[in-house]
Amino acid sequence: MDRMIETREVTVVVETGELLENYPSDPRGHSCLILGFGNNGRAIHVVCSSKDEYLAIITAYLPDSQGWSSDFRTRL
Repeated sequence: MDRMIETREVTVVVETGELLENYPSDPRGHSCLILGFGNNGRAIHVVCSSKDEYLAIITAYLPDSQGWSSDFRTRL
């Protein structure tokens, strides 16, 4: 499976994804974890932080099935 995540996939996740976790006390600034689906329906998690002038993408990754529930919404 290709582990590379395209910019367009990150955009789709941010625009249409589901908020899973909220991190108001993150030292980098208030951030959150979003679940969405990219190419071929694969699950993608994006952690981002809203800044005054832009949205900072902290990380984007393919969640590991051993660390998450089968729907990638709940940590195990």
